[in-house]
Amino acid sequence: MLAFDGPSGAGKSTAALEALSLLGSRAALVTTDAFATWASPVSWWPELVSGVLEPLAAGRSGSYRRMDWSTGVPRPGARVAVEVPEVLVLEGVSCGRRSVRPLLSLLCWVEGGTEAGRLAAAVARDGEAQRAELRKWQLFERGWFAVDGTRDAAAVRLPGTAGADQPKH
Repeated sequence: MLAFDGPSGAGKSTAALEALSLLGSRAALVTTDAFATWASPVSWWPELVSGVLEPLAAGRSGSYRRMDWSTGVPRPGARVAVEVPEVLVLEGVSCGRRSVRPLLSLLCWVEGGTEAGRLAAAVARDGEAQRAELRKWQLFERGWFAVDGTRDAAAVRLPGTAGADQPKH
């Protein structure tokens, strides 16, 4: 398993899609966007474990119900099947959480520049109507990552794609 974690708007999806492109048909992608809601940013994890991670570990296909945001309010959507891949790519906030790290082959942290730059990227992606929720999400994830120690646990740190205000290394 390969995980791309980091703050909202950092460029995790872009990095994960690049990895998928390189891995081709040997890989499958599961994103935390399919599970998380404003009210439940990380507590959905047991659904991913029981629906996807455990079946795949046993050599069986898994599945999960994707969150449908088409009305602007999250509700359970279509069921998504996940065939047993050679490499499972996890992408999104909290996918590199402490409880899954022993199972990961690689944890990549995507930096993504400043909070302001990441917020601008997330608003550009999700729409101006989501700005207040995205800002609350940023505050939540700041605390989550500090407690979980995700960034420090990552073997690889990527600069991300949140815009021109990337930190200079």
